[in-house]
Amino acid sequence: MTQIDQVDIAVIGAGLGGAAAAALLLNAGFSVHTFEQAPEFTRLGAGIHIGPNVMKIFRQIGLEKRLEEIGSHPDFWFSRDGLTGDYLSKIPLGDYAKKEYGASYITIHRGDLHAEQINALPQDTVHFDHRLTDIEERDSDVLLTFANGNKVAAKLVVGADGINSMIREKLLGVEKPRYSGWIGHRALVNMDKLRASGVDLEPCVKWWWEQSRHIMTYATKNDQSEHYYVTGVPVDSWDHEASFVDSSREEMEAIFGGSHPVVQALIDATETVTKWPFWNRDVMNLWSQGRLVMLGDACHPMRPHMAQGACMAIEDAAVLTRALSISGMEDYASAFKTYEATRHARATKVQTISNANTWLKEPEDPAWVYAYDPMTADLA
Repeated sequence: MTQIDQVDIAVIGAGLGGAAAAALLLNAGFSVHTFEQAPEFTRLGAGIHIGPNVMKIFRQIGLEKRLEEIGSHPDFWFSRDGLTGDYLSKIPLGDYAKKEYGASYITIHRGDLHAEQINALPQDTVHFDHRLTDIEERDSDVLLTFANGNKVAAKLVVGADGINSMIREKLLGVEKPRYSGWIGHRALVNMDKLRASGVDLEPCVKWWWEQSRHIMTYATKNDQSEHYYVTGVPVDSWDHEASFVDSSREEMEAIFGGSHPVVQALIDATETVTKWPFWNRDVMNLWSQGRLVMLGDACHPMRPHMAQGACMAIEDAAVLTRALSISGMEDYASAFKTYEATRHARATKVQTISNANTWLKEPEDPAWVYAYDPMTADLA
């Protein structure tokens, strides 16, 4: 594509939330084009959780069965003491999730999920190598200028462009996100080494808690051939310009030395590991203005401790689509108000609990998260 003079809806960002928004809006009959700054699709990231609340949305998009085939199906969420191994909580998933919450709970590689989402979109509507550089609000549209020189006039713009969203800057001004004081180490482990250690590889999510740190581990493929872990470790500052940097097995051993043998086995099976800062923003009361609207990390970024960050972005996309379907393009202002009024309390609650890092550490009923159906829930 060299230039598009006019589109109805422009989605800025083709990540998990943006791709979901594009699919849902297209399925609802809207004309949608998606613009992504990355030069091409790549299998980025590592493990991610997709709860029943969002598998219901993928059912609507037509991806539920495919994702069930690819992803791992944990039977339980276990929280355990990181030193003794004592169980702190045991939350049933697996068949129980299907029965009680209405859909599967899966863990999957983010890149595998993202690939399925991108492949489900008409390829002539997804435009890579489009980094947004300027936004001009006009009477009847928004003029978008991209670094490659293309200009696009869109009647509505959906900002799915992450924590450093340019749409957010347009609405609220420039403000860098705040470092949370925590980093996460991420690694895909060597399965031969992990099996040789004799550790229990039952299909479950294990969260190992220690006084000032934790490590979470789970499979990312249905055949259990890929295993992933992520940590949460307090660190005073993040002094790197890059979004992540390399770590090492030696650094992991220094942090988690003396932990439970399963934790030690995970670290021993580590070949490459990276570390990432966790960023925060305060709760935002403005998600839209004029013809611009935001979703996901652009308006409610959160630490990953509830495993619901991507899920909240996809829920946003579902509710925004429903609101626009009712109001139509012309009454977008009403749709945006309905969307924000419906989503704000739930997203803020998840954001707050995620940042507090208390989710499922002790026994509790997660139905308010997992049983929720964004496709049928009441709109405000």
